[in-house]
Amino acid sequence: MTHARTVTAGLVVVGDEILSGRTQDANIAYLAKWLNEEGVVLKEVRIIGDERPAIIEAVNALRQRCDYCFTTGGIGPTHDDITVDAVAGAFDVGVIYNEEALQMLAGHYGPEQLTEARKRMARVPDGGDLVKNPISGAPGVRKDNVFMLAGIPGIMRGMLEGLRGELAGAEPMLSDAVTVFAPESEMAERLAAIQDAHPEVSIGSYPFFRQGEIGAALVVRSTNAGHIPPVLAAIRQAAEAIDARWVDGEALT
Repeated sequence: MTHARTVTAGLVVVGDEILSGRTQDANIAYLAKWLNEEGVVLKEVRIIGDERPAIIEAVNALRQRCDYCFTTGGIGPTHDDITVDAVAGAFDVGVIYNEEALQMLAGHYGPEQLTEARKRMARVPDGGDLVKNPISGAPGVRKDNVFMLAGIPGIMRGMLEGLRGELAGAEPMLSDAVTVFAPESEMAERLAAIQDAHPEVSIGSYPFFRQGEIGAALVVRSTNAGHIPPVLAAIRQAAEAIDARWVDGEALT
């Protein structure tokens, strides 16, 4: 049996405010889910401060290791928004003003309000394209397989919608789950046997302790919907074999 190649992405989260704890990142989980819907698996995330050499190193590593590399943050109007410059450095190209982006910004802010600071949001690595943004006037930027998105969650999500259907992804990953109310260790050997018997799926075990109950949400993933139910049935049988209560879905509360 042949399997479709996994299409992968990496993410570079840019911002001193994330590392300092002043801001909590709200983009990683959303991007992972969005990529999954597009048939792309998020394989690695790096959180980098506002340091050009560090951003260049991270972008180069992930754009070469993965099919796609995304960045969030650092594409605004201030002096410390250096993601575009860093990505240009990763590709060893210069930075230019994109005329279409300038027109978009002028239309959004008005020509008289298009300050030099705001013009910074029209800068792209030479050879780069725009990622349209239906939320605000500032676009995202694409350079080859690198996508530079806003750090502000609402704007980032709008940019992703502008990319909907544009990635060369594989089949979207589907999932379903059974929650077993027993220590994860009691299911471990049985889960390993089920996984060995069903290499066409992946089984993730996510233990929890909530409201005095110990258990694990067992999530089955596959690009083929027909592969999931037999594995869920096998997990239910394994739970019953150890006299553990189970419920369908991720019942963590």
